[in-house]
Amino acid sequence: MEMRTRFDWGQVVRLGLLMGIVALSLCLIGMVGTFDERNIIGGVITLGQILLFGPAVAGGYVLAQSTSRLRSEAETSSAESTGTVSTLLGALMVGLISSLPLILLIFLGQITTPEGGVWLRQFLPNVSPELLEMLTFGQGPVLGSLILAGVTASLSMLGAGANLLPQRVRSPLLTGLMAVLMMGLMAEIIILAWGSKGIGLLIRRVLFEAGGLSLVGTALIFLIAAGANVGWATQRERVQRRVSALPPKRQKRLDRTRVALGVLLMLLLPFILRTYLTEVVNNIGLYILMGFGLNIVVGFAGLLDLGYVAFFAIGAYTMGMLTSTGELGGAGMSFWAALPFCLIASVVAGVILGVPVLRMRGDYLAIVTLGFGEIIRILALSDWLKPFIGGAQGILMIPKPSIFGLRFLTPQSLYYLILICCLVAAFVSWRLRDARLGRQWMAMREDEDVAEASGIPLVKTKLLAFATGAAFAGLSGAIFASKLSSVFPHSFNLLVSINVLCLIIVGGIGSLPGVVVGAIFLIGLPELLREFAEYRYLMYGALLIVMMLLRPEGLWPSAVHKRELHADELATSAGQATGGPALSEADS
Repeated sequence: MEMRTRFDWGQVVRLGLLMGIVALSLCLIGMVGTFDERNIIGGVITLGQILLFGPAVAGGYVLAQSTSRLRSEAETSSAESTGTVSTLLGALMVGLISSLPLILLIFLGQITTPEGGVWLRQFLPNVSPELLEMLTFGQGPVLGSLILAGVTASLSMLGAGANLLPQRVRSPLLTGLMAVLMMGLMAEIIILAWGSKGIGLLIRRVLFEAGGLSLVGTALIFLIAAGANVGWATQRERVQRRVSALPPKRQKRLDRTRVALGVLLMLLLPFILRTYLTEVVNNIGLYILMGFGLNIVVGFAGLLDLGYVAFFAIGAYTMGMLTSTGELGGAGMSFWAALPFCLIASVVAGVILGVPVLRMRGDYLAIVTLGFGEIIRILALSDWLKPFIGGAQGILMIPKPSIFGLRFLTPQSLYYLILICCLVAAFVSWRLRDARLGRQWMAMREDEDVAEASGIPLVKTKLLAFATGAAFAGLSGAIFASKLSSVFPHSFNLLVSINVLCLIIVGGIGSLPGVVVGAIFLIGLPELLREFAEYRYLMYGALLIVMMLLRPEGLWPSAVHKRELHADELATSAGQATGGPALSEADS
């Protein structure tokens, strides 16, 4: 017998209005109209339609998720729970309410000026006749509004129904749909990367059509992604049991095999991704290098540095000054001969920054480091240093790296240089984290006073953190200068420091794998969405907000940071497991 209780209609109204405002905002800023020509599934679904109706689906899914949680809590407390019918009814109302702002836009869009134009376009130029036709499905305002309300209500119920499915069905379904969406979004990039000959032509004919996925390609991608999810879900526990039952020697051999396969994949990656996507991976690699360095300063030592781009700029300009063959007249050194000097210059700059800020903490430290970064940028633009570093014209004709006569001219060849540097930086960071110095950094991060009372030399520890982090940034800057064959001051603005700091936070503060994951999401994703022009940073910011709300500890957090953020949940679950009361914050 299905149990019921009073439904939270206030939540339904709030959620419906929120989703309606989101859909209306996407219409008014022009995203829906602009991307209606961008096919996800050729001739069937466009990106504009997903942006228009996606909020209604999301509203139904979120409502069903919250009611499922209430149902489980009610069942554990032997109370009545919200039924499936009530959940679907609530989702229906969410869809209807979310259509109201769009219906209002339809009727306001019918008001014309004496000249015959749309009155609303005087204030909101994106309210075009094409957008109104899309909202009304080519019908009149009354009939079109009814159709719109019916579609949003049905899709909201569909979203709620997806959440009500069993986990074994819901997980592969959502995985398949996400795979189709991502492949549809990246259709043009994949076509561009693989070209129109050989395998590229075969991929283009089978998977894509009209700038999006074909029906056959959609079915193949959905089945492959959903099947992989089902296969892993059914075999995961069995595989884990078999692996844990292996003797230690075989487990070590299995770990080495995994590492070997990972290295092989990384070596073959440029041949799979081709030129354009390899260039994107190279940009990600440069930020990974800087991320490892800033992770030492912020993640390990707890020193908030907002001027990290200064060390990146110093490494790049040092490489340019020592290797350039342009009018400024560099020293004529090779990349490998100049590289140690780039690292030394960055380390010295890190020590110079560290000495004045030894007694500063928190916001004050952030402001001082921010000022240091701006000083370096302004000096690079100044006429005072123009004879040496070119001022606004920068340094040109920086030679590419070469080894044994082989020059790193293409993105594919440069990829291996960046890969080796990233692996070395990861190894050094890993060894430092587990060494005495790493433990000193972490103790200083938790409480400087207690760390100093325990005998940790704060001056030496802080300077080593700044110097090590600066060395990684200088290495990244040196490769960056050789990669572009030029250095300009506008490449070293505050946004670089913010991006590096964001990728650490998004990936997980203090987590080495988190640096890699954060760089892929925050640096690679905007590059892949470059076709969406001015809207790509809006989408990038929205994804950041969603991620921080759902996973505040980061995408791949360190064990310590995850434990700190979820201390209350762990204490509650521990109390439930033992049958006793959960620990309060004061008790813990």
